[in-house]
Amino acid sequence: MTANERHIKAVDFFCSGGGMSCGMQQAGIEVIAGIDFDITCKETYEANIKGSQFLHKDVFKLEEKELEETLKLKKNDDNLLLIGCSPCQFWSIIKTDKSKSTKSKDLLKEFRRFVEYFNPGYVVVENVPGVLRRKGESGLDDFIIWLESNNYKVHAEVHEVSNYGVPQHRRRFTLIANRVSDVELKPLPRVGEKLRVQDVIGEHNGFPKVSPGNKDSSKFMHTVAGLNKLNLERLAVTPKNGGTRMSYVFDKKLAVPCHYGKVDGFKDIYGRMWWDRPAPTITTKFFSISNGRFVHPYEDRAISLREGAVLQSFPKNYIFMTKSIATTARMIGNAVPPTYAKAVGESIINNHNAV
Repeated sequence: MTANERHIKAVDFFCSGGGMSCGMQQAGIEVIAGIDFDITCKETYEANIKGSQFLHKDVFKLEEKELEETLKLKKNDDNLLLIGCSPCQFWSIIKTDKSKSTKSKDLLKEFRRFVEYFNPGYVVVENVPGVLRRKGESGLDDFIIWLESNNYKVHAEVHEVSNYGVPQHRRRFTLIANRVSDVELKPLPRVGEKLRVQDVIGEHNGFPKVSPGNKDSSKFMHTVAGLNKLNLERLAVTPKNGGTRMSYVFDKKLAVPCHYGKVDGFKDIYGRMWWDRPAPTITTKFFSISNGRFVHPYEDRAISLREGAVLQSFPKNYIFMTKSIATTARMIGNAVPPTYAKAVGESIINNHNAV
């Protein structure tokens, strides 16, 4: 069999802005299509994932035969990889309104339809660790049982992405199923020290100092949310490099009323990142200092959109074709960190080359 005949082709379900597809391409896998119901992802996906087709489809309505004909896929293809990183808000431990995400809890079951139909050589599923706590309801339990009974070697564990070259603490559930060999595939860890905030942002990394409210209309998007006078005063007394709201917890003017005098509880809000550590988890609200430890280590502002993106391990030249700070941050925060996706893809490539 020639090298071309052994070339892995991937279809990325729930592709969003392309974080998983980007990492898979970096690993050397050909991503032939990304599928998402959210049309606002289309421009960003197509601008970055060259050679891949964006399919604007509702997976609940998409038929297996339609996908087979559209992409000219084959059943029982050892070279086919199906990826399913469904939206994870319903399974998140973060206390948010789950009513809007209730439908998304069944997306894994819908993805399974396509795995059963095509019987690909490889399957990848990525989600929040919370999906494990309710794996019966999510369909994960039954899916793993089906995979193992159909000759897949299954790896299903929670991984800390900072061990794989991402400059951020983030725990993610990852399933890699392989029926091409009897090897359990795991993401390939990065050798050496973990990347830190200072390794990817700061003036020495091409991020000039900016003020709150900075608007960058270029593709670099070094755009920062604005701050009111009180928040500027809070940041002025927050120690650099890891400082928290504890610096003004007993100041009636500066402390948030519900936090005044309270030294326990959640300390990350209004907190600064550490320069010499990986960033905290980049959420969809990383542009807001009241939603986590998202203050720049040394500048009195929240991190910018581009800083959030590189802390998620997106390349600096990744283009976000979005209309607002909130929309861009949501796309970035919801993404699979590309460098972590690359580590997953490399394990698959290495296995395929060894068979």
